[in-house]
Amino acid sequence: MIAISEELRQEVQNSKDNLVRLVDPETNVEYVVLPAETFAQMQEGHSYDDSPLTDEEQNELLVEFGISLGWDDPEMDVYNELGPRRDNA
Repeated sequence: MIAISEELRQEVQNSKDNLVRLVDPETNVEYVVLPAETFAQMQEGHSYDDSPLTDEEQNELLVEFGISLGWDDPEMDVYNELGPRRDNA
């Protein structure tokens, strides 16, 4: 385990929600530091699931995304009748 610096400890104490955002200046990747108790609560609840998505979950997300773009609009039905693209050359 890595001990936090005095600067980071002060930032955590001064933050109103005990969450501190960090950025790696070399990669610009952002991180969030939060108390372990908060992280454990997130893991126990329904708000956190780090398991890979199943094929079914991936398909559901794709359908939801398509619907959000209007793919269920009746005017889009014409695309269901089209065959795959073919080269005419």
